[in-house]
This record gives sequence, C-alpha cells and structure tokens, in this order.
Amino acid sequence: MTQITNNLCEESHFNSFYLKQVQAVHNFAYYKCGDQDHALDLVQDAFSKIWENCSKIDFTKAKTYLFTTVNNLFLNTIKHHKVVMAYAKASPYVDTNNQSPEYLLEEEEFKTKLQNAIADLTEGQREVFLMNRIDGKKYREIAEILNLSQKAVEKRMSGALKALRLQIENI
Repeated sequence: MTQITNNLCEESHFNSFYLKQVQAVHNFAYYKCGDQDHALDLVQDAFSKIWENCSKIDFTKAKTYLFTTVNNLFLNTIKHHKVVMAYAKASPYVDTNNQSPEYLLEEEEFKTKLQNAIADLTEGQREVFLMNRIDGKKYREIAEILNLSQKAVEKRMSGALKALRLQIENI
C-alpha cells in the first residue's frame, strides 16, 4: 500500500485541496443544474461531506470523490424537476463602445439563440459540450469526471455539435 502524503483531515491540506478544486467543481455543478445558487449549494454540501469523511478518503482519490459527490447530490435534487440551462449570465464581456446598435442587437439575438440551443441539448450533451468548450477539458478528463468511457464522451459531443448546427445558422 502506498503511503498517503496528504491527509484531508489536516486543515491546511483540506484548505489547499478546496482552493485548488473549488472553481472546477463549481463550474461542473453549474453545468449540471444551470443555476449559480444551486451550484454553490451542491459544492458546499460536497465539501462538507468530504470534511466529515476525511479520514476515510484517500487523498489521491479526493478529486474524483468530490466530483462524484456533486453529481450524486445533483441527481438527488432533480428526480422530479426538469433542468433548464440559464447560461446567459456567464457571457463574456462585450465591448459596446465601438459597436453599432444593429450589431449589438444581432449579437444579442445570436447569444439568445445559442443559449436556447445549449439549453435544448440533453443533460449529457450539455455537460460534455460546456466542460470541453468552456473549461477546456479534454475528452479523457471529462470521461474520468463523469465516470464514462471516452467513446461515450465523444458520442455526446458529436450529438451536441450536430444539434447546435441544426439550430443555429452560420456557427
């Protein structure tokens, strides 16, 4: 058995783990539920569970445990609810100083079309698409986080891209 170099029960190690993972796991939770507040709740609950079970968790597997916990917490909350993606709030900064009103209107219409198209993707397609395109994660990383095969991730991404092409002109 390999020796565990870090122990999550030590506050400094837990804090370091938290700071290193909080943004990625928050993005993951947000992609799952589409709501910033709900995503924050899922992340806080997951880190609480890790802290409560710190002595039982191998530090080398803590990241996988964290993402799995967030996923399970999310699945528990949606048994009777349909997820609708509200991706609009995370749009990049738009320079309005040098843009014509017509251009800004077209851009806003395109943004709305894109958000609706992303929201219409299946949950699996949306997760994979956003994790790859927004977080820059590779298919291998996504497969590990979602506990899928790389082929399954590739199939979801292919389906997402086909659906988006059908819904949005000139993308």
